Amino acid sequence: MLNVCLICVGKLKEKFYLAAAEEYRKRLSAFCKLTLIELPETRLPDRPSEAQIDQALFQEAQLIFDKAPKGSVLIPLCVEGKTLSSPQLAKQMEKWAVQGQSGLTFVIGGSFGLHESVKERGVFRLSMSPMTFPHHLARIMVLEQIYRGFQINAGTKYHK
Repeated sequence: MLNVCLICVGKLKEKFYLAAAEEYRKRLSAFCKLTLIELPETRLPDRPSEAQIDQALFQEAQLIFDKAPKGSVLIPLCVEGKTLSSPQLAKQMEKWAVQGQSGLTFVIGGSFGLHESVKERGVFRLSMSPMTFPHHLARIMVLEQIYRGFQINAGTKYHK
């Protein structure tokens, strides 16, 4: 069974996001072993300088690298990444599994994104859209797309 890890900078607090994440955790248990890791977002002043933002992202990157499962495919989510349709993502997930990858690690940054070192270390940069989404919503969207990818690869009617 494929190991899927989702590393998120920032914690879910709203009940509706927590309920949605739990629902997808349950659904995904039939297809993979899901690990969800929440990392604290570095506190910054109201109007941080570029240097302060870079330092915060660097600190978050170190936490991401510490928590990312060794040998897993690192997939940072970033606006400059590649956009894929749901069937394309399913195909890519299947390709990694067929190549013998035992794990996939998706990474969602906090409100200032991800440090460049995380993007550089990533095997595949994934963009959900050129639009910007709150990282809490992005987490639910990624969980749903991972679930949809497994459903597509299983040939079910979930993806119409």
